[in-house]
Amino acid sequence: MTRIVFMGTPAFSAPILRMLVEEGYDVVSVVTQPDRPVGRKKVLTPTPVKEEALRLGLPVYQPEKLKNPEELQHVLDLQPDLVVTAAFGQILPTAILETPKLGAINVHASLLPAYRGGAPIHQAIIDGQTETGVTIMYMVDRLDAGDIISQVKVDITKHDHTGSMFEKLSVAGMELLKETLPSIIEGTNERIPQNEEHVTYARNISREQERIDWTKPASAIFNQVRGLHPWPVAYTTYNDANMKIWWAEERNSQKNGKPGEVLELADDAILVQTGDGALAIKELQPAGKKRMAAEDYLKGPKIQAGDLFE
Repeated sequence: MTRIVFMGTPAFSAPILRMLVEEGYDVVSVVTQPDRPVGRKKVLTPTPVKEEALRLGLPVYQPEKLKNPEELQHVLDLQPDLVVTAAFGQILPTAILETPKLGAINVHASLLPAYRGGAPIHQAIIDGQTETGVTIMYMVDRLDAGDIISQVKVDITKHDHTGSMFEKLSVAGMELLKETLPSIIEGTNERIPQNEEHVTYARNISREQERIDWTKPASAIFNQVRGLHPWPVAYTTYNDANMKIWWAEERNSQKNGKPGEVLELADDAILVQTGDGALAIKELQPAGKKRMAAEDYLKGPKIQAGDLFE
């Protein structure tokens, strides 16, 4: 039986691991990131993949850095025939890519060669794309540059955000791998080189990308807000303090102002002027406070028309 080592970390990856076990594949070990402190109380928390692996009764290995010779050797000693990764979060050393006889494959949440990198779902939504997908690919030493084995397209609706697309693409990736894996093991799968002329990148989200620029059109800010929802969340500045904007929508207003100016206070939203059109803030989180609906925020200290977000 083919010996598989699975590498993954977030909730996106857990259903893919579960599918491998349910389909009867021999998963000899699960490799995931170390437990990390989470929340204000910094509670040491296992990754979703670790939780799923333990539930399935699988051995778990949590290397801090696979480039460390001892940690690398531990994985090589597992003698995998195939390495399957899905959002693992570390660059794999060459030895892991080259040692398994069937290679190392990755479940990547974009239609490669578009959106190579660590934040393909966020970036596709921020860019206003209406379609993305999942690619099963061979891993090579260059970032997400290996040959494509299979792909599936998934629509992005106006109601979608990064959280909902993670769920959709996780299911799509699970189903695609389920369909594709037999041909990989049998050696009958396709290998399609990526077109380097069509490469785009989706680097990990920077703090600067989280800040709202009110001179941009309302449509662009709307895409930014949903592309950063529910993490890491877009933010603006009001009264010299950061304010997270959890949700917003484009909305017509009869009033005009300068970018960032509060145009009016609706029952359910704060309407703000952008570089083109108005944005209705629906959910927000003032500094040091909990996330709340705009209508609840408006019951407290009053923000006024003419105030400015910066």
